Amino acid sequence: MTEISMTPAPSIHTGEAAKARLKKRHNAEKRLRAYGIIAISLAALALMALLYNIFARAVNVRTEHYITIAADIAEDENDFLKVVKSAAKEAFPFASGRTQRRQVYGLFSDGAADDMRNAAGAGTLETGESVERRFLLSDDVDLYLRGTFGAPEERDAQGSLTVTEDGKKILLESTAADFNAAVGVVKAGLAAQAERLREEAGRQTAGVDALTTRLPSLEGPELEDTKAQIEGFQAKRAQLLAQADALDATVTAQDSGRMKLTNRMPSFFVRANGGILKLTEVSNTTALAKPLVPSDGTQTGAWSLFSLDRPETGRPVKDFQVALIENLRAKDRIEAVTNWRFFTSSDSTQPEIAGIYGALIGSMWTMLVTFSLAFPIGVMAAIYLEEFAPRNRWTDFIEVNINNLAAVPSIVFGLLGLAVFLHFFGVPRSSPLAGGLVLALMTLPTIIIASRASIRAVPPSIRSAALGLGASKVQTTFHHVLPLAMPGILTGTIIGMAQALGETAPLLMIGMVAFITAVPEGVTDSATVLPVQVFNWANASERAFDMRTAAAIAVLLGFLVVMNMLAIILRKRFERRW
Repeated sequence: MTEISMTPAPSIHTGEAAKARLKKRHNAEKRLRAYGIIAISLAALALMALLYNIFARAVNVRTEHYITIAADIAEDENDFLKVVKSAAKEAFPFASGRTQRRQVYGLFSDGAADDMRNAAGAGTLETGESVERRFLLSDDVDLYLRGTFGAPEERDAQGSLTVTEDGKKILLESTAADFNAAVGVVKAGLAAQAERLREEAGRQTAGVDALTTRLPSLEGPELEDTKAQIEGFQAKRAQLLAQADALDATVTAQDSGRMKLTNRMPSFFVRANGGILKLTEVSNTTALAKPLVPSDGTQTGAWSLFSLDRPETGRPVKDFQVALIENLRAKDRIEAVTNWRFFTSSDSTQPEIAGIYGALIGSMWTMLVTFSLAFPIGVMAAIYLEEFAPRNRWTDFIEVNINNLAAVPSIVFGLLGLAVFLHFFGVPRSSPLAGGLVLALMTLPTIIIASRASIRAVPPSIRSAALGLGASKVQTTFHHVLPLAMPGILTGTIIGMAQALGETAPLLMIGMVAFITAVPEGVTDSATVLPVQVFNWANASERAFDMRTAAAIAVLLGFLVVMNMLAIILRKRFERRW
């Protein structure tokens, strides 16, 4: 018998081709994993950048600045704004003229008078012939003290200073080239001005060239007018170039003449004999200055120079106010205090006294109305659709529309609320009741969908066991199914409420963008909410609202994080695995 040996066929899972396919698949998996890590890293970086941008600005709200000066407060005083102005006059008696007095008053906030009025109402206001009292500083001064307009740069003086009266100004002479930095600033400013003049002269040249190309095609009066325009451009160009050359000559001149400092250049100040002077003309060793804060009579011989890089025209705090602030700061008359006002005050047109308390209370009332309406209606609707409703076209139509409503832009609900609740039913505009009704409509689809999913997740065996023991359908649903589904229902409800808490667009449509300073005491009072407060502050022109906007966003984010953490805790605490 012949034996037949059979050679096994080569396997498709071995060989070079199979190894190549396996390597290709492993590389694809590695690439997918790398793409996922990159995506998560980019998302984390974006989140970190957002949070840093918010909290880096919001941290400035933690303090507010006060000035301590003497004030005369009578026991029966009622006009506290007058007290503030009188105290300012007494503290700065050297302020002369309307402009300087206005700048002195500009150091103080109207909140200083409000603080005194509140203290008088609480019976804690100190009175007497001369009482040391803290006064709240204005928002511009607060920003200056935070370095928003640049920090004063101190410059050590090398030589001895001689101060001589020169009419209305004061002549300063140093034995060293202490004013050299100011001279350099003046020359840089003049050079920049000369460059701008030459750029303007270049535009005049472009106009001459453009008109010259048109001359061959013109005739009659139009030709004469064009020639006149060319001559005008040429004359203007010559004038601009002459001015630029004069400025360049001033910059390169090596004489000992003093050069003028303008308010479009950095400001230079000298501390000497307990006073502060502003330089107006400088050379390397001499300067003319005008007194801003007069000398207190001390003759120590020590002096210093400091400057602000931002020109006076580019900041709301003027040089006279800078001198007053720096003089007070040197005397430890300015202090930073914890800013509880931000959490205890309502909105205001003045940033330094604006707070979020009214918006927080308005948000609380609005969320109360939203929860009171959306939660029971949403849960009952989910129970009916999942446990009692027959399966037909009508229920299918309702389910499809509920799912569609969850994706409708929020401003559409605002338009609905404006047309139905405000115009038809007459609900008070800008009230928590109107806002709660609109947000309840917006939150309902989310609650219904989450509740139906939680009810559906309860095992059918629970229902069968309850029905087998004689429970009715209603008893089975409310005694067994609903308690087991409640953790998921609460999670969906909290997430929906967190979404409603951060909504702005629908509330703008029903008038909650109005400027409200009073704290609402009920659901029908005029109110605003925290997201709308953020919206209003972000659009405000005052720069000091910027950090308050960031702080309000941080508070809102904190509430959202707490609500989402609560949803996670409830789910972890009560969920059951089947």
